[in-house]
Amino acid sequence: MIPGLRGSDHIGITVPDMDAAHDFFVRVLGADHVYSLPGKDGDDDWMQRQLDVHPRTKITEIRFYRLGNGSNFEVFTYGAADGQADMPRNSDIGGHHVALYVDDMDAAVAHLRREGVAVLGEPIDSAGPAAGQRWVYFTAPWGMYFELVSFPTGKSYETEAPVKLWHPAHPAE
Repeated sequence: MIPGLRGSDHIGITVPDMDAAHDFFVRVLGADHVYSLPGKDGDDDWMQRQLDVHPRTKITEIRFYRLGNGSNFEVFTYGAADGQADMPRNSDIGGHHVALYVDDMDAAVAHLRREGVAVLGEPIDSAGPAAGQRWVYFTAPWGMYFELVSFPTGKSYETEAPVKLWHPAHPAE
């Protein structure tokens, strides 16, 4: 174990349009914009050494957001000197999604649809160890996958598990 590890601090995301991302995080998701940082020029080997990107790539802006009970996001825009790849699908290596816990799945899905957000399918009731959870995916304006999850009465695995996954009802366990 990493000595002193306490948990996740933030999720870093690169977006194509900071203003559109800001609108999505603040207006649609309800995040608080906390602070911004200026970019960084790729005028030496720092970008390659520290971030493993082309040495002439530039970070154009960074903004930090807090969402709900501690989900922090660090949002970047880059001027990539060697171009940018498409957003990976969930099935691609490096594919990913960010799951957000909500108390009321139906109200949250209705909100996203009113905001014009692409919701993928309908909420699903999980089975097996995850019974008690409902989930549904949606996409950000730049195509990144997000997921809503809700399990207000817990999941079935919790009845005998020595370690539980994070949940608003037991955040410190």
